Amino acid sequence: MHAMQYEITLPADYDMAVIRRRVATRGHLLDDFGGLGLKAYLIRERADGSPVNQYAPFYLWAAPEGMHDFLWGPGFQGIVDDFGRPEVRHCAGVAYEEGPSAAAAPVEAVRHRAPVPEGEAPSAAVARAVAGVERLAGTAGMVAAAAAVDPRHWEVVTFSLWAGEAPRGEGEVFQVLHLSQPHRPSLRVSRPVRA
Repeated sequence: MHAMQYEITLPADYDMAVIRRRVATRGHLLDDFGGLGLKAYLIRERADGSPVNQYAPFYLWAAPEGMHDFLWGPGFQGIVDDFGRPEVRHCAGVAYEEGPSAAAAPVEAVRHRAPVPEGEAPSAAVARAVAGVERLAGTAGMVAAAAAVDPRHWEVVTFSLWAGEAPRGEGEVFQVLHLSQPHRPSLRVSRPVRA
């Protein structure tokens, strides 16, 4: 599993209805995309208390070939044509769990980033991330959660989808406009990590 996200930060006075229309008319195009576990079409808005207006889709790829097909194909080129070429962050997925509300359509998402402390064994950070996702899996209202490690910046990224209002204070909160999930069942594979 691979996690991927890019952020398009927009002007403070940007009409976010443009992004909402974009997702409403184009979001379904990835509903059957090969290799895609899920894509959450995410925004956050200054009008709702966010520090920025932002479009920040989050992807979990069941197969790297799908990620490559997307990045080098017409799907991502549409982003480049309309907004310029954003930095695409991608990380090695280490955990994925479905929650008690797995069948519900997510309304909000939370992204939490935590540095791997200098001197800590990477395996210990991964074990902690896996345990954190397993704990989240039992939380009422949770649709799904994943953790990934960015070994370039040595950062653990935990991402969770919520059927209702997400817990505040746990990270950055986004609205979910659409969820494409053609190969979501393929994300269930997990491997034990030894610290």
